[in-house]
Amino acid sequence: MTKRNGADRHSRFLPIHCASIEAVRWLAARIVILASYPLMLDRLSDTNRRAFFEGVRTFSPAVLATFSWGLVTGIAMTKSVLTVPQALGMSFLVYAGSSQLAVLPLFAAKLPLWTILLTAAMVNLRFVIFSAGLAPHFSYLPLKRRLLLGYFNGDIIYLMFSKQNFATGWQPGKEAFFWGLAVSSWSSWQASSVIGILLASLIPDNWGLELAGTLALIPLIVSAVATRSTLAAVAVASVVALMAFDLPYRFGLPLAVFAALVAGTLADVIAERARPQPAAPEEEPGTKSKSDATRSVR
Repeated sequence: MTKRNGADRHSRFLPIHCASIEAVRWLAARIVILASYPLMLDRLSDTNRRAFFEGVRTFSPAVLATFSWGLVTGIAMTKSVLTVPQALGMSFLVYAGSSQLAVLPLFAAKLPLWTILLTAAMVNLRFVIFSAGLAPHFSYLPLKRRLLLGYFNGDIIYLMFSKQNFATGWQPGKEAFFWGLAVSSWSSWQASSVIGILLASLIPDNWGLELAGTLALIPLIVSAVATRSTLAAVAVASVVALMAFDLPYRFGLPLAVFAALVAGTLADVIAERARPQPAAPEEEPGTKSKSDATRSVR
């Protein structure tokens, strides 16, 4: 009787039900095929091949952080109210560790579905900004391809892609570089997440995986602070996130993102106004200025 009630409770919490692990594997295989499809079209292009592997190399410093957080998320899902198939389905379908971790306590508290969806939306609101930043680069692609890019996009991917300073519009190798980042991120995340889900009982809680993932992310964040406006955005976002940490529905995260945008914009405006204006060109000796020429005509 207890087991049946537990099963009913699990099925009531997650709106997307996975019938079996085989169904999740089928879904993962289809995602991999779809992800590789854009590259398969240009598999004979040396430019795209070099750009793809350049994206893989660019993402390599972030593999440790991604793997650590994927492992933490997988363990957390298994040790929550989710079953193994449900945790696997959530990992492949949602693919957003911060929102996955945010909604687990809500599932356990049996809160309404709208509360869970609102919390996940607040946490993932930053992806709207990421998509807006990528739109000028891939607006020429068909809608299905752009939706696929949106699924594979993420914090570190957007950061590393933006640092390349690509020109907007079509550019040889640009999409392949993005897929190099995306495939590296997705494969390392899902591999570690699945390991955490299946082997959660064998991994001690005192390993400090959260700290390891955080420490691995710090060099990536520091390397992105290349301008004063970026520094202002990071500083303001950090303060706002700490002050708004206890707000409901994880509202502090989008609030920190908005504050960072405002701070970065204001810093750019102030720097532009403080920049010295170029001096007027000096007149050569013997030449008349416009005012002198006007007076002489009069």
